[in-house]
Amino acid sequence: MTTHTTHVSLPIRGMTCASCVNHIQQALKAIKGVTDVTVNLATEMASVNFDPSITSPKLMAQVIEASGYEVFAQSQSISIGGMTCASCVNHVEKALATIPGVLSANVNLATHTANISTSTGQIPITSLQEVITNAGYTLISPPAKEESPDQNKPEPQEDNTQLLLKRAILSGSFGVFVMLVTMNVLPGFSSLTQHTRHIGLFFITSFGLLLAGRPIFMAAWKAAIHYSLNMNSLIAVGTLSAFGYSAFATFLPTFFQAKGIPVAVYYDTSLIIIALILFGRYLEARAKKETSSSIHSLMRLQPKMARVRRENDDKDTLIERIQTGELIVIRPGEQIPVDGEITEGHALVNEAMLTGESLPIEKGPGSTVYTGTINLSGSFLFTASSIGADTVLARIVHLVQEAQGSKPPIQRFADYVASIFVPAVMGIATLAFILWWGFGPEPALTYAILTFVAVLIIACPCALGLATPTAIMVGTGRGAEQGILIRQGEALEMAHQIDTIVFDKTGTLTSGVATVTDVIAPGGNQRELIRLAASLERGSEHPFAQAIIKYAIQESLELGESQDFKNTPGQGVTGTVTGKSVIVGNSKFMTTHLGPTSVERISDSIRQLSQESKTPLLVAINGNIEGCIGIADTIRRESKTVIQELQKAGLEVIMLTGDHRQVAEAIASTLGISQVLADILPDQKKSAILKLQQQGQKRVAMVGDGINDAPALAQADLGMAIGTGTDVAMETAQITLMSGNLHGVTRALQLSRATMRTIYQNLFWAFAYNIALIPIAAGILYPVFHEIGGVPQGLEWIFGEYGFLQPIMAATAMALSSVSVVANSLRLRNISLA
Repeated sequence: MTTHTTHVSLPIRGMTCASCVNHIQQALKAIKGVTDVTVNLATEMASVNFDPSITSPKLMAQVIEASGYEVFAQSQSISIGGMTCASCVNHVEKALATIPGVLSANVNLATHTANISTSTGQIPITSLQEVITNAGYTLISPPAKEESPDQNKPEPQEDNTQLLLKRAILSGSFGVFVMLVTMNVLPGFSSLTQHTRHIGLFFITSFGLLLAGRPIFMAAWKAAIHYSLNMNSLIAVGTLSAFGYSAFATFLPTFFQAKGIPVAVYYDTSLIIIALILFGRYLEARAKKETSSSIHSLMRLQPKMARVRRENDDKDTLIERIQTGELIVIRPGEQIPVDGEITEGHALVNEAMLTGESLPIEKGPGSTVYTGTINLSGSFLFTASSIGADTVLARIVHLVQEAQGSKPPIQRFADYVASIFVPAVMGIATLAFILWWGFGPEPALTYAILTFVAVLIIACPCALGLATPTAIMVGTGRGAEQGILIRQGEALEMAHQIDTIVFDKTGTLTSGVATVTDVIAPGGNQRELIRLAASLERGSEHPFAQAIIKYAIQESLELGESQDFKNTPGQGVTGTVTGKSVIVGNSKFMTTHLGPTSVERISDSIRQLSQESKTPLLVAINGNIEGCIGIADTIRRESKTVIQELQKAGLEVIMLTGDHRQVAEAIASTLGISQVLADILPDQKKSAILKLQQQGQKRVAMVGDGINDAPALAQADLGMAIGTGTDVAMETAQITLMSGNLHGVTRALQLSRATMRTIYQNLFWAFAYNIALIPIAAGILYPVFHEIGGVPQGLEWIFGEYGFLQPIMAATAMALSSVSVVANSLRLRNISLA
């Protein structure tokens, strides 16, 4: 048997030597289905030949990442038309996965988008068009990435939503008319014979089905010619079965009369089923539009015009024509059109739309202003620094859209069920038809048709496909309104599983602004001690260094130049100032350079500062410790309250810091934290998180500033960055808290729990609905009704005279099931986040 193989090239980061190459080669060769592997260190590429029926590039990427390396993947988003249910999602994902270079494809039914991860750059539109068209769907060209959020773009589904309503009304009107004629209650038709009425109804129904149901039948036909089944397939087969049975009874009534079976037609059933399905889709589309209201609110924040100063003349200019470096004039009450830095003037700016914080921020020269925020008072000039897709607002919109299009792990099970759902339902319906026709009481054919149609119509993979993405869309949108940026749906699922949360101290639990509180120089000159220390620290960017320099400037000290400057991260600095050898650092650093007894002279001062939650920095001049400087970083006002709330929620709270243990424990004691990881250098934070994860399989969240803590944020099960949501913070952490307020941590966890609770409810309803109602549609209640002597009074409109679920009621239940899932997700918009 000939084995079909294909080729993929995977760009890999993290390889440094031949050993890395061999490690990756062996890992890839161990995958079943891989026939040949070549890894090139120089090009950082792995070339793999494999059998696509056995393995996939996605699995290879997972194996490489599990080996400690990174597959450099690029993302691409496209919009897809024609999807109606979870089965469609599964079919499109499988089709996209066949494109060479595609590592994974996540298709979202709620947004009708696909996020494609590729190893070969952007997939050509022609290739995507061919694959998607061959699968029976339509590719809608993706928006250009250079575009900024545009509040003036029409809603892409607005026309389609209204068309659904028009088609539903049309089909419903035809259905009601046909039903009244069938019941022989319309004046002018009662004089006609039954056969004549049935012939007329055949043509009227045919016309109505073609007008209103054409999109459903066309979608089902496309799926059929591509050897797949979806929701439209079930509806089309169900309605056409009822129509076909009616047509048979219309043109061959003698077949029924010969067997003593009443000649009954179900033309009205076909039309009303289509009407109910379309109306349900209309309600669903309206509700789904509401799930993305938060993102549209963000997109509407950018004004269309800005006042630009050119050659001392202020002109109103379209946003699209603004260039970086231009001067923008802002007056009171105006929205800021692009990101930039204030060069002149002062103002109070409301940034609540980005950060979730209601208090306005004072801005002056050197301050950064952001697109969409509102100037409450004062006028100012600022220089445009970021425009279009580079603004913080545009990046927030992009991140939220990515999160809304992502899939959490919980969706995988629903996707699997959806992949087999439609064929299984078709099988159940066929089995029910055979059993009732072959073994059921008379009129057996009528019973068989009723059960066949009801099973096909009532089955609802739509609810399965919408259960997770609609909740993710509303949850991430609600988070964005509160200044909580969630990069992917997986973060929401992980957040509610967290049992341990680690806070970096500096800049997270504390304000991050270090200040000099004490200068101790036993028997020496305090001013000279500070002058020499500050002169040396001019070569360092550490916050403690900046605090010492700021203090020296405030004391009007003249700083000198340093030579032979050397920085040891997390410990101290050395160098020469005006001919004197100077060392500034912690006790450990001094012991390393000057010996274990060197710090005894000021050990009492060190102990006293540590007890006061201050960091002692020792200063040595010409080989002798001459004193120390006490530095403190003030604790955030909300830190203690947030920690108490997390502990009440059952989370283990840990503080991580590079400070000396005495200082760290003093601060931790103030905050009510019992576990402290102290003396942790920046390059040790990642391993500290890893050790925690290995202790009893803990689920660890890391909260840091997103810059110095980037490796630890990446290592943690959940990384949460405190900051303004720029640069590394937005790229590294899975959740970014825009406001910088620690209450965002508890809000993010509350939002996660609420979102996951909604997803569980949606999935339960979707599964329970199908598990309970498909058997009822198959006629499981018929023996019960037969035993008690017929359908109870008041239930005839649901089960009819025979005791079978009426197809029209099945259509109503199916339409309501998906709408109820979306409506349940929309409740997240009103969740209160403390």
